[in-house]
Amino acid sequence: MNIHAIVTAPPYAPFLGEVARHPLVCGLRLNTVMPLREGPAEALERLRALGQPLWVDLKGRQLRVVGAAIPPYTEVRLSHRIRVPTPVDAFFSDGNECVRVAAIDGDRLILEDGPRRLIGPGESVNIVHPALEIEGTLTATDRAYLAAMRALGLKRVMLSYVEAPADVEEVRRLLPGAEVIQKIESQRGLSHARRHGATHGRLMAARGDLYVEVLRPHRIISALRDIVTADPEAIVASRIFDSLGYDPIPVSADIGDVAFLIGLGYRTFMLGDRVCLQRDSVLEALNLLSAVAGEF
Repeated sequence: MNIHAIVTAPPYAPFLGEVARHPLVCGLRLNTVMPLREGPAEALERLRALGQPLWVDLKGRQLRVVGAAIPPYTEVRLSHRIRVPTPVDAFFSDGNECVRVAAIDGDRLILEDGPRRLIGPGESVNIVHPALEIEGTLTATDRAYLAAMRALGLKRVMLSYVEAPADVEEVRRLLPGAEVIQKIESQRGLSHARRHGATHGRLMAARGDLYVEVLRPHRIISALRDIVTADPEAIVASRIFDSLGYDPIPVSADIGDVAFLIGLGYRTFMLGDRVCLQRDSVLEALNLLSAVAGEF
């Protein structure tokens, strides 16, 4: 079976050349929340020299923490100004921590309590409410990357939280001719995928946020099925062999998960930050993906 992998590239990892040469690898992904030494252009030039297609993952309307906060009795600053009725629940840590938001003031969440830990910059926040309005789409960092890409002649973009054709059009206005992978991560994104398929760019089932946004965990099954039905070339990402980020032996659920995704029809997998931060874990994930595919 012909299986491919896009690998998240920690910008300064010394093992990227070895990973890029792995036979399953068909591209590298730069997560734009990762800190850089000298700005976007320096990292983009270095990573494209590895000889694989380079995808720049823009955050779009994804809600992320700006700065740091220590609950309780605190505010959390977000990457976007939002409007939503309060009180409302907010989810941190891939949906594992639920926090009650007492009030919202533009880009400030006023929390009733928790999470009972340091909330760090760059963390994602999910507010799953049908009346949620997010002001704007692209962030200042997104725009800086697009400007650097245009100067360097790079065209491949992943765009988080795509929910309408206008989201992709905004990227292409700033980067003419951009090849866009649409990351589907919300209920509105699912509606967009069902309606438009791959008309505006290849789809990606980005399961990290999507799993939280479907509200009831079992609904991830129909969401994944709908995305690959809308685009048979869709990519699946997030939570792929995550256990390898902690231990050299994968948990059996991870193996069954990938087998299920192959059974649904996914043939391109994107490995996320957690498993790609270390040489041994990312190479083991690639080898294991090949082995699981070999069982079909």
